[in-house]
Amino acid sequence: MKVVLKDAALTQEWRDELKIMSGRIISMRKSLFDELKKLGTPGDWTHITSQIGMFSYTGLTVKQSENMINKHHVYMLKNGRVSMAGVTTKNVAYIAQAIDESVRNVK
Repeated sequence: MKVVLKDAALTQEWRDELKIMSGRIISMRKSLFDELKKLGTPGDWTHITSQIGMFSYTGLTVKQSENMINKHHVYMLKNGRVSMAGVTTKNVAYIAQAIDESVRNVK
């Protein structure tokens, strides 16, 4: 059995896959930011693109996060933390619309 980091080819394959995965998350952060700006969602959403990693703090309140979960079925923590790995090209517009509705209507 080969160990990935002891095999140059496997190490390179692993690094290439990490770049693909991290690039997708960066792309989804940018898409979510762009959708929120397109909707004119109140607030400064630059934190979406300035954060790194698989999770993002949206800045939503507990009540707004509960609205996202209960009304829009966007599953996230009540502190506003969301998994960016779950944001896709097919659902990013919906998620942005749900954030927009939550920010505008839930105080």
